[in-house]
Amino acid sequence: MTRLFYHPKEHMKGIKNLTEGPILKQLFALAMPIMATSFIQIAYSLTDMAWVGRLGSEAIAAVGSVGLLTWMTTSLALLNKVGAEVSVGQAIGMKDETAARGFATHNITLSLLIASIWATLLFSFATPIIHIYELENHISHYAVNYLRIVSTAFPFVFMSAAFTGIFNASGRSKIPFTINGIGLIINMILDPLFIFVLDWKTDGAAWATWIAQGCVFTLFIYQLKIKSILWDNFVLFGKLKKIYTTKIFKIGLPVATLNALFAFVNMFLGRTASTVGGHLGLMAMTTSGQIEAITWNTSQGFSTALSAFVAQNYAAKKIDRVMKALKSTLFMTLIFGTVCSLLFIFCGNNIFAIFVPEKEAYEAGGLALRIDGYSQLFMMLEITIQGVFYGMGRTIPPAIISISCNYLRIPLALLFVSIGWGLAGIWWCISLTSILKGIISVVWFIKIKNSSLKQQAI
Repeated sequence: MTRLFYHPKEHMKGIKNLTEGPILKQLFALAMPIMATSFIQIAYSLTDMAWVGRLGSEAIAAVGSVGLLTWMTTSLALLNKVGAEVSVGQAIGMKDETAARGFATHNITLSLLIASIWATLLFSFATPIIHIYELENHISHYAVNYLRIVSTAFPFVFMSAAFTGIFNASGRSKIPFTINGIGLIINMILDPLFIFVLDWKTDGAAWATWIAQGCVFTLFIYQLKIKSILWDNFVLFGKLKKIYTTKIFKIGLPVATLNALFAFVNMFLGRTASTVGGHLGLMAMTTSGQIEAITWNTSQGFSTALSAFVAQNYAAKKIDRVMKALKSTLFMTLIFGTVCSLLFIFCGNNIFAIFVPEKEAYEAGGLALRIDGYSQLFMMLEITIQGVFYGMGRTIPPAIISISCNYLRIPLALLFVSIGWGLAGIWWCISLTSILKGIISVVWFIKIKNSSLKQQAI
């Protein structure tokens, strides 16, 4: 990474140095709050699902259809989250505060611009977008209203993602955890109040999420501007400069692209599930995806911590610390992945029934979880390897692996459904391609690790 306006005597008052000290302790200190933050973020959706599920499977199908679009939104927000984690983290590793501040400001500014465009598109075209799923008219009506409400909060989501990336890169992952925890508590209080007491039904779940996300955004602003937790006189928004913007897009765009394309694939699979199994098929897919996010977010938490750790140490040319961190992270995620696999395979129906107590619903969703359980270890392996690639600034290999395997799901789903596998065919195409992604990620990393790491150590 080229040094930008380097000032070696500048003092980074709120930033933790990850290039020295015990590796395992630093990884845990970083990963635990990041994982907890990830759980909190998915808990927003699970809380909505748990309460809306009491309204019936039709209501949860409406919210679930929007959930796929929310997933796409968080995927796009990764451009500046990962962009901040890597660009700010590498600048910190090189002890270049001016570059760190510049990258932080640019990530926040870009996140606002992208979010404004995206939110406007979803609000304006909510009806034709929801009609993709070919749901019954009254279910589509609920979904359109839900989407229009939550889309106006997407600027909060995008900028909060950028703030989270900045704090993670600075080794201060406890701050996003605390802030998002407060947001979750607000959401948990407002959900039953708005859905049942005020009788706003699915609209109530949307407004609860809107208010919670707005509070999270406000608390991040307070930490950066009022408390000046990282830097004094920090500038949130500024005029975009090519040298910063190009670097951010180079790092973050492949990540955002692969996740956004992944969301498109799931929209197609969601429509296929709706065609094959009606609203129960769509509900089973979206809700099982939310439940699976428990394992996904755990591995993503370790991966994000690993990325921030690798970014600083890779830039500081401490390659031995990079490899030790990878081995420790793999050990932890593989243990957790084994436990989750066993739970999904043997307790799928029971887990699903927590969220949707209707018998037909939890039997359909339990099947999805059982089949998905066979791929959990490989999914966590893929995401952990991503963390090392991202920390090195090499975000293209994970993008190639993810995009190619995810789009393989479309022909596989069509094939499996055509030969009479029904909804199970859709679940198997997801599970098999997740296994494939894990295997390819490991092979690719082994192939490039020696040349890339040795070159950086020189």
